[in-house]
Amino acid sequence: MQAAPVRATAIPSFAVALRAVETLLLQGGQRTARRNAWTSVLEDRRRAKDRVEAQQFLDRAAARP
Repeated sequence: MQAAPVRATAIPSFAVALRAVETLLLQGGQRTARRNAWTSVLEDRRRAKDRVEAQQFLDRAAARP
């Protein structure tokens, strides 16, 4: 009994497949706008995390005798 053949090419990830569909459906400007918006969302999340960490640091510093 022979083993099943090994695939030579990797199965694309969901993100790669989604990007391919995006390329087919959206024009260049819309794609750029969507990516810029997502980059802004990620940056806002990073800044919010930094604010929380800074506030926690200040709270700990204020609690010290």
